[in-house]
Amino acid sequence: MNPFSMLIASAQPITHATDSATVFPFPSMFAVASAAVLVTMTLALTRAMLGPTVFDRVLALNMFGTKTVLLISVVSFMSGRTDFLDLALLYSLMNFIGMVALLRFTTTGTFSEESL
Repeated sequence: MNPFSMLIASAQPITHATDSATVFPFPSMFAVASAAVLVTMTLALTRAMLGPTVFDRVLALNMFGTKTVLLISVVSFMSGRTDFLDLALLYSLMNFIGMVALLRFTTTGTFSEESL
């Protein structure tokens, strides 16, 4: 078990004097963070579709990729599976390489090194 999972497992429940409901503070916090990331991803896709220039669209797609890595990391932390962090790292590398290739194509019109 990793240290973050032990922290979540050792969290003491919060009981309110007014009701008998027992609430753990961590899952709701991560659910709100995941919802905020999903809203940001939706706004990034909207900017990618409506962007007036190519560079606005590239920036929006880069932001979408970064938020996807963040969402994978939050889900990995919530589920306690560290395997997802490897996927997040792989996705971030693919996002970086894809953005470099896309920017090279938009500036030079080709992927070859001869035009540099």
